[in-house]
Amino acid sequence: MITLSGLKQFLDNLEEGILFLDQQRRVLAINEAATRMLGQNHDTIVNKLCPTLFQGTSCARSCEKLGQCTLMAKAAQQKKKIQDLTVQRPDGILIPLRMWAMILDEPLAYCAVVLRDRTREVQLEEAASERLHLGGLVGHSGVMQDLFRQILRAAASEASILITGESGTGKELVARALHDNSSRAKGSYIRVHCAAFPEQLLEGELFGHARGAFTGAAAAREGRFEAAHGGTLLLDEIGEVPLNIQVKLLRVLQEREIERLGENQTRKVDVRIIAATHRDLPAMVRRGEFRADLYYRLRVLPLHVPALREHREDIPLLVSTLLANMLARYPERNAQLSHEALDALGAYNWPGNVRELVNALEYAMVQVEGTTILARHLPPEIRETGHLPAGSQTETSGTSPAPASALVQRYYRTPAQQKGQEKEILQQALKESGGNKAAAAEKLGMSRTTLWKKLKQYGLDAPEQ
Repeated sequence: MITLSGLKQFLDNLEEGILFLDQQRRVLAINEAATRMLGQNHDTIVNKLCPTLFQGTSCARSCEKLGQCTLMAKAAQQKKKIQDLTVQRPDGILIPLRMWAMILDEPLAYCAVVLRDRTREVQLEEAASERLHLGGLVGHSGVMQDLFRQILRAAASEASILITGESGTGKELVARALHDNSSRAKGSYIRVHCAAFPEQLLEGELFGHARGAFTGAAAAREGRFEAAHGGTLLLDEIGEVPLNIQVKLLRVLQEREIERLGENQTRKVDVRIIAATHRDLPAMVRRGEFRADLYYRLRVLPLHVPALREHREDIPLLVSTLLANMLARYPERNAQLSHEALDALGAYNWPGNVRELVNALEYAMVQVEGTTILARHLPPEIRETGHLPAGSQTETSGTSPAPASALVQRYYRTPAQQKGQEKEILQQALKESGGNKAAAAEKLGMSRTTLWKKLKQYGLDAPEQ
């Protein structure tokens, strides 16, 4: 026979918190784990209404709105409803909890509410998310994880970096990640697309010019090197720089000083230089098209960005991320990807790499009639590579959709999902999900904890339906 003291000892040794409630949702008893989680003592909690303990959460608002506990209502129907929420304790500490209820219908208590501390789980979840993302870069494959490690090591250095890789692989994203993770993160990040300027303008763009240095120079102007002082300068498509300007770039790397066009005065600059190119610079050196001394000065720390075909296993993650971002432009579309469409994306060789993948998904978003992207909605070259006849699938063919956000449950932070646009995306996801936050999180490809924090930030923490 178990005594009351033995039962209390058992409950107090559980890792889960237990609250016993009556039918009016009043707390009758509580174990020690629950008092630790809620940051209150036993006497403070007993006789309180359960919603007051979780004040400010969607669970409490739902109770107040409906006049009953949704967890208890579901438990009465013999359905286990799990609610994830974050509670602010009296000491100001936020603690993520998972809670559910079970009906006891005993003389001493009507219901038991179980609490589980999710702090460690959330920490692991966020750590996993960080491992999948570095700034705008995404990837769980071995080659991408290796690239992430190289970026973090290189970011801690002040040495010049040469980023190589095919067009569309994300070389500029690598440069940005290097800057953001360096000691210069608070300084300027300036990018110069060297191929975008004719030779006579590129020199002035880089080094600046004095008043009257050439026709039309009505005022003195600082160049990109001066603008990047204290920060980072990305020389994108460095292989397009003419030989005469290469000589001046070499001097900047050696002396850390520049001269504006039309001036004799030297100006010191403190700039971390990153160069990027899709061209074969060693071959250009052999042909005399690129200075060998400049090449070796630039590639103190070389980084190579792999082509998409070298890490196809990242395609589901990339698709999930990109489709979630496209909600900003296509809020009326609940973008889902069929398994056949995903197979076609995986079979394609991607000569244009991630940039081409972005364009392919944009094409599909325009072509799709409903909410499921089928293989026939993809660009012709991708359909043909995947050996999928253009008319082989229809919206009613029974093709099972695989929501892109369900393929990889991770959240991708980009400028398109910040501030006002992010709030609109969250509102739309909640609307399409009928207020169900778990479903909204799945649509957006983020964890429920991350979604809850975002909703709290924008005052959108509506109760679940």
